[in-house]
Amino acid sequence: MPQSVAGNVVLFAIAAVAPSALFWAVVNVPRALRKLRRPALVSEHQPIECIAADLRRVRRVLSCFQPGTPAIKRIGARQAYDELLMQACSALDVPHRLGTVPEGVDRDIERMRLEECLRNLGLSV
Repeated sequence: MPQSVAGNVVLFAIAAVAPSALFWAVVNVPRALRKLRRPALVSEHQPIECIAADLRRVRRVLSCFQPGTPAIKRIGARQAYDELLMQACSALDVPHRLGTVPEGVDRDIERMRLEECLRNLGLSV
């Protein structure tokens, strides 16, 4: 007789715990599977079309400065243009030295080189 009582207790425990365990599994297993799945690759930069549009806009601003424009405006626009050039180069895997070349003729030459490289890759600068 004691064996049948123990069997009944085990069956009762299973019947009492099973619905809760099943509900827990239904709620938590999909969440755990989503965490295990690889995250989607996210680009670290803007779309190249946006970078190209910004490059053209800032270049137009640079070319339209009148004599007597404050130097801080010219320097800021030039730095913005350089930053956009570096972003475009990063997006298209073009090696550049813009971050290391000092201001002056060498940097102007590097800008022209990069503009030509980007044009050869089909980017309208």
